[in-house]
Amino acid sequence: MLPTLEAAELPADAIEVARIADAWGIKGWFKVLPHSARPEALFSSKRWFLQPPGSKTTGAFRLAIREAKEHSDCIVASSEDVPDRSAAEALRGARVFVPRSSFPTAADDEYYWVDLIGLPVVNREGVALGAVRELLATGPQTTLVLDALEAGKPVERMIPFVSVFVDKVDLPGRLITVDWQPEY
Repeated sequence: MLPTLEAAELPADAIEVARIADAWGIKGWFKVLPHSARPEALFSSKRWFLQPPGSKTTGAFRLAIREAKEHSDCIVASSEDVPDRSAAEALRGARVFVPRSSFPTAADDEYYWVDLIGLPVVNREGVALGAVRELLATGPQTTLVLDALEAGKPVERMIPFVSVFVDKVDLPGRLITVDWQPEY
Protein backbone atom coordinates (compact mmCIF):
# COMPACT_ATOMS: atom_id res chain seq x y z
CA MET A 1 0.00 0.00 0.00
CA LEU A 2 0.97 3.59 -0.28
CA PRO A 3 2.92 4.96 2.67
CA THR A 4 1.02 8.27 2.41
CA LEU A 5 -2.37 6.68 3.15
CA GLU A 6 -3.64 6.96 6.71
CA ALA A 7 -3.79 3.65 8.58
CA ALA A 8 -7.19 2.95 10.10
CA GLU A 9 -9.29 0.19 11.59
CA LEU A 10 -12.19 -1.05 9.50
CA PRO A 11 -15.47 0.30 10.86
CA ALA A 12 -17.55 -2.32 12.67
CA ASP A 13 -20.18 -2.10 9.90
CA ALA A 14 -17.68 -2.22 6.99
CA ILE A 15 -18.88 -4.07 3.89
CA GLU A 16 -16.61 -5.08 1.02
CA VAL A 17 -18.13 -3.48 -2.09
CA ALA A 18 -15.40 -3.56 -4.74
CA ARG A 19 -11.76 -4.02 -5.60
CA ILE A 20 -9.32 -1.74 -7.38
CA ALA A 21 -8.39 -3.15 -10.78
CA ASP A 22 -5.71 -0.79 -12.04
CA ALA A 23 -4.62 2.76 -12.71
CA TRP A 24 -6.72 4.78 -15.16
CA GLY A 25 -5.01 7.59 -17.01
CA ILE A 26 -1.96 9.53 -15.81
CA LYS A 27 -3.45 11.83 -13.15
CA GLY A 28 -3.92 9.33 -10.33
CA TRP A 29 -7.36 8.01 -11.26
CA PHE A 30 -7.99 4.29 -10.72
CA LYS A 31 -10.43 1.68 -12.03
CA VAL A 32 -12.76 0.07 -9.51
CA LEU A 33 -14.67 -3.17 -10.12
CA PRO A 34 -17.83 -3.10 -7.98
CA HIS A 35 -19.27 -6.31 -6.54
CA SER A 36 -22.78 -5.05 -7.35
CA ALA A 37 -24.54 -4.08 -10.55
CA ARG A 38 -25.82 -1.03 -8.65
CA PRO A 39 -22.79 0.49 -6.90
CA GLU A 40 -24.53 3.39 -5.15
CA ALA A 41 -22.54 2.73 -1.97
CA LEU A 42 -19.34 3.65 -3.81
CA PHE A 43 -20.85 6.93 -4.94
CA SER A 44 -22.44 7.85 -1.62
CA SER A 45 -19.36 7.34 0.55
CA LYS A 46 -16.58 9.92 0.46
CA ARG A 47 -14.22 7.74 2.47
CA TRP A 48 -13.27 4.26 1.48
CA PHE A 49 -11.24 1.77 3.46
CA LEU A 50 -8.70 -0.31 1.55
CA GLN A 51 -7.11 -3.63 2.41
CA PRO A 52 -4.46 -5.44 0.40
CA PRO A 53 -5.77 -8.52 -1.44
CA GLY A 54 -6.04 -11.58 0.82
CA SER A 55 -5.72 -9.57 4.05
CA LYS A 56 -7.61 -11.12 6.98
CA THR A 57 -6.94 -8.38 9.53
CA THR A 58 -9.16 -5.52 10.63
CA GLY A 59 -6.45 -3.03 9.70
CA ALA A 60 -6.97 -0.88 6.64
CA PHE A 61 -6.03 2.36 4.99
CA ARG A 62 -8.44 5.29 4.78
CA LEU A 63 -8.82 6.86 1.35
CA ALA A 64 -10.65 10.19 0.93
CA ILE A 65 -12.53 10.06 -2.38
CA ARG A 66 -12.63 13.24 -4.43
CA GLU A 67 -14.80 11.84 -7.23
CA ALA A 68 -16.21 8.49 -8.35
CA LYS A 69 -18.14 8.00 -11.58
CA GLU A 70 -19.28 5.33 -13.99
CA HIS A 71 -17.10 4.71 -17.00
CA SER A 72 -17.87 1.93 -19.45
CA ASP A 73 -18.10 -1.36 -17.51
CA CYS A 74 -16.43 -0.11 -14.34
CA ILE A 75 -16.16 2.79 -11.95
CA VAL A 76 -13.28 5.25 -12.01
CA ALA A 77 -12.32 7.26 -8.96
CA SER A 78 -9.84 9.86 -7.80
CA SER A 79 -8.45 10.87 -4.45
CA GLU A 80 -6.21 13.68 -3.25
CA ASP A 81 -4.16 10.92 -1.60
CA VAL A 82 -3.36 9.40 -5.02
CA PRO A 83 -1.52 12.11 -6.98
CA ASP A 84 -0.31 10.21 -10.06
CA ARG A 85 -0.38 7.00 -12.09
CA SER A 86 2.37 5.32 -10.05
CA ALA A 87 0.43 5.86 -6.84
CA ALA A 88 -2.74 4.54 -8.51
CA GLU A 89 -0.87 1.44 -9.73
CA ALA A 90 0.19 0.74 -6.14
CA LEU A 91 -3.50 0.31 -5.25
CA ARG A 92 -3.99 -2.57 -7.74
CA GLY A 93 -5.85 -5.47 -6.16
CA ALA A 94 -6.88 -3.59 -3.01
CA ARG A 95 -10.25 -4.55 -1.54
CA VAL A 96 -12.63 -1.60 -1.06
CA PHE A 97 -14.86 -1.37 2.02
CA VAL A 98 -17.40 1.28 2.97
CA PRO A 99 -19.39 1.60 6.19
CA ARG A 100 -22.90 0.11 5.87
CA SER A 101 -24.18 3.27 7.54
CA SER A 102 -23.13 5.28 4.47
CA PHE A 103 -25.23 3.21 2.03
CA PRO A 104 -28.15 5.15 0.55
CA THR A 105 -31.55 4.23 2.01
CA ALA A 106 -33.17 1.45 0.00
CA ALA A 107 -36.59 2.11 -1.46
CA ASP A 108 -39.65 0.19 -0.26
CA ASP A 109 -39.43 -3.47 -1.30
CA GLU A 110 -35.73 -3.07 -2.18
CA TYR A 111 -33.00 -4.70 -0.14
CA TYR A 112 -29.26 -4.74 -0.05
CA TRP A 113 -28.06 -8.29 -0.56
CA VAL A 114 -25.70 -7.96 2.39
CA ASP A 115 -28.74 -7.43 4.63
CA LEU A 116 -30.34 -10.69 3.44
CA ILE A 117 -27.29 -12.94 3.91
CA GLY A 118 -27.76 -15.13 6.97
CA LEU A 119 -31.50 -14.52 7.37
CA PRO A 120 -33.57 -17.62 8.16
CA VAL A 121 -36.27 -18.48 5.63
CA VAL A 122 -39.59 -20.10 6.59
CA ASN A 123 -42.63 -20.98 4.54
CA ARG A 124 -46.22 -19.90 5.25
CA GLU A 125 -46.68 -22.93 7.49
CA GLY A 126 -43.65 -21.94 9.57
CA VAL A 127 -41.41 -24.75 8.27
CA ALA A 128 -37.75 -23.71 8.35
CA LEU A 129 -36.26 -23.96 4.86
CA GLY A 130 -32.73 -22.79 5.68
CA ALA A 131 -30.71 -19.61 5.88
CA VAL A 132 -29.65 -17.37 3.00
CA ARG A 133 -26.05 -18.19 2.06
CA GLU A 134 -25.91 -16.01 -1.05
CA LEU A 135 -27.96 -14.45 -3.81
CA LEU A 136 -27.51 -15.11 -7.51
CA ALA A 137 -28.36 -12.71 -10.30
CA THR A 138 -29.84 -15.13 -12.83
CA GLY A 139 -30.91 -12.72 -15.55
CA PRO A 140 -34.63 -12.04 -15.18
CA GLN A 141 -34.61 -12.40 -11.38
CA THR A 142 -32.46 -12.83 -8.34
CA THR A 143 -32.39 -16.21 -6.62
CA LEU A 144 -31.98 -16.89 -2.89
CA VAL A 145 -29.52 -19.72 -2.22
CA LEU A 146 -30.28 -21.36 1.12
CA ASP A 147 -28.26 -23.75 3.26
CA ALA A 148 -30.27 -26.22 5.32
CA LEU A 149 -29.92 -29.54 7.11
CA GLU A 150 -32.29 -32.41 6.43
CA ALA A 151 -31.82 -35.69 8.27
CA GLY A 152 -28.41 -34.42 9.34
CA LYS A 153 -27.24 -33.85 5.74
CA PRO A 154 -26.53 -30.46 4.15
CA VAL A 155 -29.12 -29.41 1.56
CA GLU A 156 -29.05 -26.45 -0.80
CA ARG A 157 -32.32 -24.79 -1.83
CA MET A 158 -32.87 -22.12 -4.45
CA ILE A 159 -35.91 -19.85 -4.31
CA PRO A 160 -36.60 -17.09 -6.85
CA PHE A 161 -36.57 -13.74 -5.03
CA VAL A 162 -39.78 -12.48 -6.63
CA SER A 163 -43.04 -11.32 -5.09
CA VAL A 164 -44.99 -14.38 -6.25
CA PHE A 165 -42.86 -16.55 -3.90
CA VAL A 166 -41.57 -14.07 -1.28
CA ASP A 167 -44.36 -12.98 1.06
CA LYS A 168 -42.38 -10.85 3.49
CA VAL A 169 -38.86 -9.70 4.27
CA ASP A 170 -38.68 -8.64 7.90
CA LEU A 171 -35.23 -7.12 8.36
CA PRO A 172 -35.78 -5.96 11.98
CA GLY A 173 -37.23 -9.38 12.86
CA ARG A 174 -34.50 -11.10 10.82
CA LEU A 175 -36.84 -13.43 8.89
CA ILE A 176 -37.98 -14.07 5.32
CA THR A 177 -41.36 -15.73 4.75
CA VAL A 178 -42.00 -17.49 1.43
CA ASP A 179 -44.67 -19.47 -0.41
CA TRP A 180 -42.45 -22.52 -0.94
CA GLN A 181 -42.44 -26.13 0.16
CA PRO A 182 -39.43 -28.18 1.35
CA GLU A 183 -39.84 -30.72 -1.45
CA TYR A 184 -39.71 -28.17 -4.30
